[in-house]
Amino acid sequence: MVNSCVLPISILCFLVLTTGGSAYRHEAGQQQQAQCRIQSINPLEPARRLQHEAGYTDVWDQTSDQIQCAGVAASRHLIQQGGLLLPTFSNAPLLAYVVKGRGIVGTINPGCAETFQSSEQIDVGGQFGSQKFRDQHQKIHRCRKGDIVAFKVGVAHWVHNDGNEDLELMVVHDTSNVENQLDQNLRRFFLAGNPQESSEMQQRRKYSGQQQQDENFSGNLFQGFETEVLAESFQVDMETAARLQGQDDNRGFIVRVGKEFEMQRPSKYEEEERRREWSPKSNRFEETVCTMRIRENLDDPERADVYTAQGGRISTVNSHNLPILKEIQLSAERGVLFENAMAAPHWTLNAHNIIYILRGTGRIQVVGHSNRAVFNGEVRQGQLLVVPQNYAEVKLAGNEGLEWVSFKTNDRAISSPLAGKTSVIRAMPVEVVMSAFRMSRDEAQKLKYNRQEVRIFPRSKRQSERI
Repeated sequence: MVNSCVLPISILCFLVLTTGGSAYRHEAGQQQQAQCRIQSINPLEPARRLQHEAGYTDVWDQTSDQIQCAGVAASRHLIQQGGLLLPTFSNAPLLAYVVKGRGIVGTINPGCAETFQSSEQIDVGGQFGSQKFRDQHQKIHRCRKGDIVAFKVGVAHWVHNDGNEDLELMVVHDTSNVENQLDQNLRRFFLAGNPQESSEMQQRRKYSGQQQQDENFSGNLFQGFETEVLAESFQVDMETAARLQGQDDNRGFIVRVGKEFEMQRPSKYEEEERRREWSPKSNRFEETVCTMRIRENLDDPERADVYTAQGGRISTVNSHNLPILKEIQLSAERGVLFENAMAAPHWTLNAHNIIYILRGTGRIQVVGHSNRAVFNGEVRQGQLLVVPQNYAEVKLAGNEGLEWVSFKTNDRAISSPLAGKTSVIRAMPVEVVMSAFRMSRDEAQKLKYNRQEVRIFPRSKRQSERI
């Protein structure tokens, strides 16, 4: 079953779907459109790397013309075994794709109850003496390779790698989103640690002119408060309050945790039971916000929306199958092309595409409104390519195949193929095709009906050598 709409579609489908995310993007995003006069597009590598105690973070240059056109910010986290990405929130919603590994994700939604409770009591000493409590916290989520994980704007979250290999996350923030009322510069607000760039990196960015527009990493939120105010706020001693500020913490914002890092979380079976037994007295806010799913896996071949036996597959996630995406106005696509296969030429009606190459190599061609290719070149693992809204693109896999994940700036992104069974050419009467392209009826019929596949085409060796 195909979860995403492809043209040709009925007028009703078009009207319903185009009322999705892009209609609500922030005014800053509207202003940003003036900067989308792109003459050429190039695959982007990360501009800088931040080293941490238990991993690193790669950051793409937010001042890049392509990234500014799309109104996004991009980064990549590698969390080593036993590593913890410290609690943080930002001024923009985000999607994270789990490139490899597994772990657990915690989100802290304001107004939601602490529904998870430990089985062991702990001693808490305070102003009124020692008392015993069971630790309680909000719901946490499993994540694994192939998951798309959604985070709403301003919602604090953390990630822990409890697996047996590195956990790698590719992250895209939508800085043009309506919920971001600051500006298009990404701002991460850390609740712990002392995130700092090296002095060498700061000097390099200062002299390159990136300091004002690109993202800064400097300390955590508590450092701006007076220590006495924090001590009073939490009713703790000054030493504990000072630890909140993390002034002498040089671990970065991915830190290593010990074996004592264990918390209450149900098994998959227990979680299903909990949903079935959810109290009818729960209020509507808890039922929608506090229990909302935040992830969907795109790696399972059986989940594919489009599949060609000799070509590959495409899986999509949008607000139809992951409702939280309606709130953050983003969606995603996961593509797998086998050796020398092709993803049909198409354009996206209502979204920019931020394409991250996961594996393999290939060639991508992107054509703008000026009737020429703004990009025609090779792509490889780890590179980022932005395809602006309505620009046409085609992907051609190399001998190793090609895999990608595409982040889209609309919760119901719509693609219109140029070739194939659901293409714009197939939808035209043969007489229109004959007149438009000055060809015979036989040629027009071949043009319309030669390709019976939907989005993915197997390619012959002869075709591979020509392109």
